[in-house]
Amino acid sequence: MTILENIKKNIEKVSPYLEMTESEKNKLLNHKQIKKAELELNGKSYDAWRIIHNNALGPGKGGIRFHPNVSEDEVKSLSFWMSLKTSLVKLPYGGAKGGVKINPKELNEKEIQEISRKYIRKFSDYLGQDKDIPAPDVYTNSQIMGWMLDEFEKIKGRHEPGMITGKPLILGGCELRGDATSKGGKIILQEFLKRKNKKPNEIEIVVQGFGNAGRYLTEMLYDLGHKIIAVSDSKGGIYNKDGLNIKKLIIHKNNSKSVVDFENSENISNKEILELKTNVLILAALENQITKENADNIKAETILELANGPITFDADEILDKKGVEVIPDILANSGGVIVSYFEWSQNKTGNILDKDYLENLLNQKLKKAFNEMYENYLKDKNLNMRLNAYKISIKRILEAERARS
Repeated sequence: MTILENIKKNIEKVSPYLEMTESEKNKLLNHKQIKKAELELNGKSYDAWRIIHNNALGPGKGGIRFHPNVSEDEVKSLSFWMSLKTSLVKLPYGGAKGGVKINPKELNEKEIQEISRKYIRKFSDYLGQDKDIPAPDVYTNSQIMGWMLDEFEKIKGRHEPGMITGKPLILGGCELRGDATSKGGKIILQEFLKRKNKKPNEIEIVVQGFGNAGRYLTEMLYDLGHKIIAVSDSKGGIYNKDGLNIKKLIIHKNNSKSVVDFENSENISNKEILELKTNVLILAALENQITKENADNIKAETILELANGPITFDADEILDKKGVEVIPDILANSGGVIVSYFEWSQNKTGNILDKDYLENLLNQKLKKAFNEMYENYLKDKNLNMRLNAYKISIKRILEAERARS
């Protein structure tokens, strides 16, 4: 089952609770705009996409990824997720996504800049602060956003910093952007544990994925007093039942480029790390990590999805029956898009807000979104947290579509 099929299955499951007509369901399941182009570089051609799933609530919003496995199905899925995510946290956006099927690790800086500018040349007619607003994603960063902004402004002959977010600070970026996704995950997990009356030192945590988002979140949780008993990256994992020293681990990872072979820990596989007994399992790696093949072996009490789509639809059903509570991706990793919204708003208005004020606003928005979803979940345990989040998101999109009819 593809990622898009997983999303559609969840929508089928939640649709009886939404009084959705067949026409509305079709509108929701179909994408508003699919644009594809070919980018030429060094005599080779690379497929590129910019896709809007829905824009009833506002302009499209979503990142651009550079990756050799990018496909139209993936970009469609991710744009769908963005529609749900922005709706859930009450942002004035629809959902969009972009990608280039290329391996940036095989390119030098000049070539990456060239492909970035060519992407904008192909899609500039469909982008803009009131049309569709890109941001960084897998293997793209603030510098790439800076090049893309520059190219767009050259083509349009005007300044429009709000056409893209995640930019360098000097070009109108937001200070909170670097660790916003991780910070959001921390806020959501804290709210959940508060509902369970659990203190940090009572909670053991396992983290799959020690890249940027996973590492920042792990460090934040360690600083709060949680015991981190295992972490992993693409090369493998490490485990210590008494807890890992995350400050030393970060130094080790920076020096050796992996968490493997860390002092006072046992090397384990990525498969084993998923199946450890723990209070909280954080999935911060790739999609489809828990499937029907391994869902029965999961021993975590709670799973937080920092990555997009790490649990398949079939696995969700199994985890539900086992009583594993899953805090869904569209809520758990929404910190990044909320901070993108802060950046966009400042770019449009010219009103630069204080960092502490924005930190507080991020806190408020995430807590409000979590508590709305969790109250719905407590009232109706027929729907898990994911399906309650979907219900809230889709209801808002449908209301916007109906208001336009």
